[in-house]
Amino acid sequence: MTVLTLNPLDAHSLLATFGTAGIAAILFAETGLLIGFFLPGDSLLFTAGLLCTTGTGNSVHLSLPWVLVAAVAGALLGAQVGYIIGRRGGRAILRRSQNEHLARGAARAEELLARYGHGKAIVLARFIPIVRTVLNPMAGALDVPARSFTFWQVVGGIAWTVGIVVAGYLLGSSIPGIDRYLLPIVVVIAVVSLVPIVLELRRARRA
Repeated sequence: MTVLTLNPLDAHSLLATFGTAGIAAILFAETGLLIGFFLPGDSLLFTAGLLCTTGTGNSVHLSLPWVLVAAVAGALLGAQVGYIIGRRGGRAILRRSQNEHLARGAARAEELLARYGHGKAIVLARFIPIVRTVLNPMAGALDVPARSFTFWQVVGGIAWTVGIVVAGYLLGSSIPGIDRYLLPIVVVIAVVSLVPIVLELRRARRA
């Protein structure tokens, strides 16, 4: 019954169903597999941090250390697998894809790599939905050196996961009863995470 009511776009639903282990699996899919571009990475991390606080009356309670371990592991392993996929034919995979979101994300990822260089682009991509999904295989397809990619994806992956989880944890710890506003907060995070995409679409239209 739980599986039937699961909403893959709802961070709280995912956490209630799969718990801490689900965090690693979902981030792995979002950052390593092109099919995971729609998964709610930002809101998932923030909600997980929020649910680690003892001050919430929510039925789901997570352990902060294990959430951090799961989040970092999923994000880092996913990015590395995405890079390997790219080295073995990432451009062909993206070219065959009929999804417009992936196509725009691939174009944006390639632009980031060209404009900012490998290190800055790989770190920045972690904070941009869809782009963080396609930049890893794109980096592999563009022959970004493996050592350079690994170093910067680790830096970006840790900054992204730990930063957002801790932000959720601190908010939940400082505001009593914050769980009552969980849905509005998640909605705000989802909207904010879409801002880069909206700005990119406006930029593309003007161009």
